[in-house]
Amino acid sequence: VQFVESGGGLVQAGGPLRLSCDASGYLSGFAMGWFRQAPGKEREHVAGINVNGLSTDYSDSVKGRFIISRNNAKDKDTVFLHMNSLNPEDTAVYYCNTDPPTYAYWGQGTQVTVSS
Repeated sequence: VQFVESGGGLVQAGGPLRLSCDASGYLSGFAMGWFRQAPGKEREHVAGINVNGLSTDYSDSVKGRFIISRNNAKDKDTVFLHMNSLNPEDTAVYYCNTDPPTYAYWGQGTQVTVSS
């Protein structure tokens, strides 16, 4: 399995952004999560979603602003992170992975930069 994150970019504070995570393999059987790592900080868990997509959890820093969702389609599995009301503290490289994460599945991530 390989995860490929996309959708990052430069956005002004208060703006939205949607991240996507595509899997080259079969991920419908995994709980999935989004994680982020800001410069000089450890990687942290941002949001998680269970196998059927009916249960989600969020870190306190993003609760009420971010929404995680998934599309377990037959031929392509995608996990999304809908980010709203972004602020400069959300600037980081964002990664998707199983939740809890699997070391071998970390991808390159996608950079999100929020300007003030």
